[in-house]
Amino acid sequence: MTTAAVPPSVTQLIETFAELPGIGPKTASRLAFFLLRGKSELALRLAEALQGLVNNTHFCSTCYNVTEADPCPICADQLRDQQLVCVIEEPMDLLSLERTDNYHGVYHVLHGALSPLEGIFAEDLRIAELEKRVREGAIREIILATNPTSEGDYTAAYLVQRLKPLGVRVTRLGRGLPVGGDLEYADAVTLSRALESRQDL
Repeated sequence: MTTAAVPPSVTQLIETFAELPGIGPKTASRLAFFLLRGKSELALRLAEALQGLVNNTHFCSTCYNVTEADPCPICADQLRDQQLVCVIEEPMDLLSLERTDNYHGVYHVLHGALSPLEGIFAEDLRIAELEKRVREGAIREIILATNPTSEGDYTAAYLVQRLKPLGVRVTRLGRGLPVGGDLEYADAVTLSRALESRQDL
């Protein structure tokens, strides 16, 4: 199919879809043409949802989770243990941990993991904000729930160096999690056991 055979608006949609993680040119084309094939209602709902995402969401000023309210509902919930902070890499990890129904503290989202080879350093993550929370708040324990990958392990080790001198207890999720896996894909039972068997660092 030549570029001239595809209208510019369709080309733009395909190229935009292809920028999403895990979506290659073929999948991007399939998605675009699926929306074109008499799915105008779906396309409009998708456009509306994306507009709402851009206009209404931002990061919680406390934990940096995605939210529409500040502070987010979890940080604002006084029934949760505000002295127990679980440090995670991405907002999707929070959803996985919440599904366990076994964690009742609050969170801190780093928005990534340290990876010098990919140009991701401490200043690119929400590490300074975490340190500030520890210095200013009455936090008794930090649970490091970074993924059991080389980047996650490196990030956890770095955080231990930064946080231990501040006098806070630092633990790590137990190794019920598969090495090299992501929290996002772990089941609720595995995550619950990892929470229960966390270790001091």
